[in-house]
Amino acid sequence: MKTDERHRAIAELLRKRHEVTVEELTVACDASGATIRRDLEVLAANGVLRRVHGGARSLIGRGENPGYGQRELEDQDVKHRIAAAVAGLLGDREHVWLDSGSTATEVARALRGRDLTVMPMSLRSLNVLAGEEPTAGTRPALLLPGGSLVPGELSFRGPLAESNIRSLRFDTAVVTPCSVDLNAGLLAHDIDDAAVKRAGLESAGRVVVAASASKWDAQARALVAGLERVDVLVTDKTFSAQDRAQLDKNSLEVVTV
Repeated sequence: MKTDERHRAIAELLRKRHEVTVEELTVACDASGATIRRDLEVLAANGVLRRVHGGARSLIGRGENPGYGQRELEDQDVKHRIAAAVAGLLGDREHVWLDSGSTATEVARALRGRDLTVMPMSLRSLNVLAGEEPTAGTRPALLLPGGSLVPGELSFRGPLAESNIRSLRFDTAVVTPCSVDLNAGLLAHDIDDAAVKRAGLESAGRVVVAASASKWDAQARALVAGLERVDVLVTDKTFSAQDRAQLDKNSLEVVTV
């Protein structure tokens, strides 16, 4: 396995198990013990797992949201396709509100070099958009939301962020929910995240939701908005005829990647 493949395999194992040993990982990844130990050190530094004697321990408690480091390793190809499709929906000189999370960071990568004005809701997306010189010399203009910074996630939260979002009007809000439910709509893991997402979509003329198939019916409790507030859904999920009919009731355009 290549390094990124081993990292994804280890993260996937720790989604299912509380703890794994180095010996078990050498078999699962067909790698030496020294290689696995180096992998574990890197993943621990990135917040994917906790290094323990002889192996690694999951950071995911029962019902808890996986950390950013682990989510970043998952569905990478899907997130790349979703991000490319989202970028294709945005016209030049649009004002864009961009949600936080690993999918949003991938969208930010797809927007480098574009003539846009973007308010990114995470320091990770901000660094992506501001940190590298595009070859064409163009880069998005950036608006900073303010507020408090969530450790680990590095996302902006709180009343100041919500107030600054609501003081502006965006052409498009790109929302990356923690979960999507055909009946409940868009969901987040906590009420602070839900409040920021709600402020973003309510301040935009068009709402684009970017959600991989793994987000459908995932566990989340805080309601953001119903699907009637969404204009375009970008996903890799395959829908049944019944699901399609329900989406059509909301006049929701689906872009499948």
